[in-house]
Amino acid sequence: MSSRNDSLALSFFSEISTLPWWVGVALAPVSYVGLHWVSTWAPPTSLSAALVPKMFAIGLSGVGQYVVPAAFLIAALVSVVRRRKRAGLLAGVAASDAVASLNEMSWHEFEMLVGEAFRRQGYAVTETPMGADGGVDLILRKERETYLVQCKQWRASSVGVPKVRELYGAMAAQGATGGFFVTSGQYTKPAIEFAQGRNLTLIAGPELHAMIRGLGQGPQTASTLEPLQVEHAPSATPTCPACGGGMVLRTARRGERAGQDFWGCLAYPTCRGIRAAEVSTRP
Repeated sequence: MSSRNDSLALSFFSEISTLPWWVGVALAPVSYVGLHWVSTWAPPTSLSAALVPKMFAIGLSGVGQYVVPAAFLIAALVSVVRRRKRAGLLAGVAASDAVASLNEMSWHEFEMLVGEAFRRQGYAVTETPMGADGGVDLILRKERETYLVQCKQWRASSVGVPKVRELYGAMAAQGATGGFFVTSGQYTKPAIEFAQGRNLTLIAGPELHAMIRGLGQGPQTASTLEPLQVEHAPSATPTCPACGGGMVLRTARRGERAGQDFWGCLAYPTCRGIRAAEVSTRP
């Protein structure tokens, strides 16, 4: 029983530590006031069906009024530490000329790095609890739309279609607007072909590195990076004419070229380089 309670406590702490730090700080006094109020209830004076649960609530809140607020404050501190670490990871990769810098960290740090990259593009980022992602490592929200992200820090092998299909299945199950699959390596041709025609973006190591280097140049405003599919293998993706970074195929949504495809820099809005898409491959 104690191991199960410990597991529940760790799961609770893991969940709240993924929240913004100010949420934990705000919930600490609220939880204290609520639990302290319950702890001051008068115990039942007669036997009834409500005796046991009421006595249990009074006893539990007597301890919880101190433990729960402390847990929220510790979780807020953990959130601050993680935020600084994410910023440090992004700054380190942005300062490096080598794509290999993406592999000079743990897999969890890689997920934190990817989350920070999206956060600086205007997304609200939620990290899923470790060990229970179900094919999803990050949940992004922007303008009432939800996007799912799967991260793979693979040095030796390319990401195949099964993993990409797993993310697409999670998108369908959760009703997500779109998804991003991010790896420090490359993708197999079947994986790229599977993503075609779906609201799914595959970001390979070179593209991720270029995007992070662009983000590291200064404070960012909200980005319009759309969850559109990558239409060509990473090796066939053109480089940005302005910064030399990676590009992704997008569709113009307004103006004279509405509905037409074009290559846009992954570091947008820091870099606004574009290339014309000579032949549209969208279905």
